[in-house]
Parts: sequence; C-alpha cells; structure tokens
Amino acid sequence: MHHHSGLRTAILLGVMSALVIAVGAWLGGGFGLQIALVLALAMNAVAYFFADRIALTAMRARPVSEVEQPVLYRIVRELSVSARQPMPRLYVSPTMQPNAFATGRSPRKAAICVTVGLVTLLDERELRGVVGHELAHVYNRDILLSSVAGALATMITWSSYVAVFFGGSDDEEGPGFLGALLLMILGPVAAGMIQMAISRSREFQADESGARLTGDPLALASALRKIEMGARARPFPSGNARLASASHLMIANPFHGHGIARLFSTHPATAERVSRLERMAGYRR
Repeated sequence: MHHHSGLRTAILLGVMSALVIAVGAWLGGGFGLQIALVLALAMNAVAYFFADRIALTAMRARPVSEVEQPVLYRIVRELSVSARQPMPRLYVSPTMQPNAFATGRSPRKAAICVTVGLVTLLDERELRGVVGHELAHVYNRDILLSSVAGALATMITWSSYVAVFFGGSDDEEGPGFLGALLLMILGPVAAGMIQMAISRSREFQADESGARLTGDPLALASALRKIEMGARARPFPSGNARLASASHLMIANPFHGHGIARLFSTHPATAERVSRLERMAGYRR
C-alpha cells in the first residue's frame, strides 16, 4: 500500500513538474523555459527551508514547555522513543477549532502543533491517537513532499496568470488570448488537483502508520469523529489565504466546504477514514 501511494505521488510530481516547464516553454520559448525552471527551483527552495515557519506563523502558534503541557509532552516522548526517532518541537495554536498538524523537512527538524481546541476536546487516549498520526506524517517524510507539492501548485497558478499578460498575441507563435484565458482557468484547477491527490493518499497512510505506532486504531477513529464535529462548529474564515496555504497539512479539513469546495477538499471523508481504522482494529458493526 505504501509503495503504491509513493509511486502515485512520484508520478504526479513528475507530471506536474513537466507541465510547469512545458507552460514556460509554450509562453516564452527558450527564455520562458529558463524562467520557469529558475522560479520552480526558487519556490521549491523556499518551500523546503521555510515551510514550517510559514505554517506555524499562519496558525499564530507558539512553542510550549513541558510545564504548560505535561500530558502532551509525555505522549510525544513515549511515542518518539517507541519509534526510535528524535523528539519534535511542540507548539500550541490559540485557535479554538480542534485540529493539529506536523511540519518540518525531516524527523530531526520536525514540529507538531495542536490547537487549544484540540487539547480541550480530546481525552488522553484520543490525543495519543492524533499525535501518532502526526508523527507518522513526519516519519513517512510526507511533510517535505507536501511542501514541494505546494510549491508546484503555486507555480502552476502563477503561470496561468502570467499567461494572460504575455500570451495575448495575434501571430501564431504564442498561445493567443483564448489559450491564455483557458490556462488561467485550468491553472488553479491543476493546483487544486495536486493538493487533493497528495493529501488524500497521505492521510490514509498516516492514519494506518499512526494507528500501528500507538497500537490503538479506535482511539484515532474516535478523535477524528470529535474533530470533524468541532471543525464544522468552528470553521476557519474561507477568505484567509494564509490559513488556506496551511490547511492541507492539518489532520482534518478546517474549512466548511460547500458544493465545489467540498469536491476540491484536500482531505478524505472522515467516515471513510474511521471505517478503515475500525477494519484495522478488527471491529465489525
């Protein structure tokens, strides 16, 4: 399962990288190709080195000490020792919506952030299930992957808008205004598809790996049910671009999706995740 998920992700990233380069060449020939390559590399570098800071700042998170969060520290330390991995830095966001995410480019540079709402809502067993899920993202190297995907998505969206300004020409060399307009529509769709495809496979994988780490799939299933209800009751404001850029890292979709927004959700349905975890536990309704 992990092999297939990783292969799908690698193919997706390869195709999208090729699309970025092709768009650059289509819009500006050799010069456009060079610009696309330089910008893609620059964006990947920013995503690689600053993804953790960007996500933590968006959530107004601050580092917490063991004195402030003794239970959280104990859970994270026990699971880190069990996985023979370094202890990540711990952050708390003042947000009342129950949610959590992991960030950082490697297990040694990782950080886990939980919201005040999450710590308030879950019991210790459920919190352990959530921490297991987030540590699984760290150990599966998902965080770096999603950062690169985010950079590609940004690049494709940027290309679609640049096309309108540099693509409108009456000669037959450029894509023309209609082509540019089509790209402007398709760009954000392609970006959304990257985030959706990567995040959905990541979430199922982290649910499974996290449940194996804690040895308690039903605790995570129970936590996911509570988190979804809490997120629906306190959704993030939909117009906040900074929060949107961090939303695909979170354990549950922080926005209240309607219609097309639900179609482009970066998270699989909670009911499906819960049923998979229940099957892991050998639970039959």
